[in-house]
Amino acid sequence: MTAATLDAVALTQALIRRPSVTPADAGAMDLIQRELEALGFGCRRMKFGEIENLYARRGTARPNLCFAGHTDVVPVGDEAAWSQDPFAGDIRDGVLLGRGAVDMKSAIAAFTAAVAAVLARGEPKGSLSFLITGDEEGLALDGTRKVVEALLAEGEAIDHCVVGEPTSAQALGDMVKIGRRGSINAWFTVEGKQGHVAYPQRAANPIPVLVRLLGRLQDRVLDEGYPEFQPSNLEVTTIDVANAGTNVIPARATARVNIRFNPGHQGADLAAWFEEECRRANEEFSGTVSVRSMISGEAFLTEQGPFTEVIAEAVRETTGREPDLSTTGGTSDARFIRSICPVVEFGLVGTTMHAVDERAPVEEIVGLQRVYERIIERYFERFA
Repeated sequence: MTAATLDAVALTQALIRRPSVTPADAGAMDLIQRELEALGFGCRRMKFGEIENLYARRGTARPNLCFAGHTDVVPVGDEAAWSQDPFAGDIRDGVLLGRGAVDMKSAIAAFTAAVAAVLARGEPKGSLSFLITGDEEGLALDGTRKVVEALLAEGEAIDHCVVGEPTSAQALGDMVKIGRRGSINAWFTVEGKQGHVAYPQRAANPIPVLVRLLGRLQDRVLDEGYPEFQPSNLEVTTIDVANAGTNVIPARATARVNIRFNPGHQGADLAAWFEEECRRANEEFSGTVSVRSMISGEAFLTEQGPFTEVIAEAVRETTGREPDLSTTGGTSDARFIRSICPVVEFGLVGTTMHAVDERAPVEEIVGLQRVYERIIERYFERFA
């Protein structure tokens, strides 16, 4: 592949054929590094723990427009349910099928091809960079979070960033993400005393305590929404007792909850609320009630302005669609990048991400490349 003829579809296929299920890399990062080095990028591998990360930059001048993405993918699930090998990367009837076709190896390939096409037409007045991680689909502890921390410590200047997550809802270009809700997980444990169901006075049943605690959590209305954001929501994701006996009061009950919260909350405040509810539960129980919380990201919003206008204009000019500037959906690595620069997310239609027979029409991958080309051109027209 030469700089002027880099094929986004072929590069996506090559990446899919590297079965990089988190935390495995399977050679995906090497492939991207070779392509970027051929385009004149200086590449740095930044490995943390067992996770491969890559920061690549072409140019030294500002502004520096960064593209961020991840090579890791989720497991395929029931491989027998797939219509073909999930890592074959084959094309059928104009549709590329495989794990990572949507989320998000195609976006990495499309942006790389877009850079090649732009460079073939001239030199941007600034810098281009890539921040690629292998830990977005996992715990996200040794990926973008660590790379951003290292870049901040070094004083590396990134002015704006585009994350290639599959943001489009029904058609390419109908949605751009300009913010995300935060996320906090909490693990509740109620330790009681095992006993016979006929003699409850000799036991301490943890189940009613846990049920009342969860009820209080769910009864609280967190908010009615926030400008640009939907209301925050708490969901109980599991309750476990592991009691096989019909006549046994169990000694232990656990539950996990998740809150997706808008900027009206901070993760630390929600964690403190969990602690207070456990303290309250302990007052009425002879056992112990405890909680462990993990904040995976705070809510953020990239204010609408020149940068979001560049993205929207490029999408509109290329696809003919007026994108909805949205904050819906789950979390992404944008939650870490926002600490270093303004960030937006734009990519393919996400309806098959993480699903059996994940797939992307070839014409959409090519269309995504064209949007990225226009984003790069418009960005340097506006900011250089």
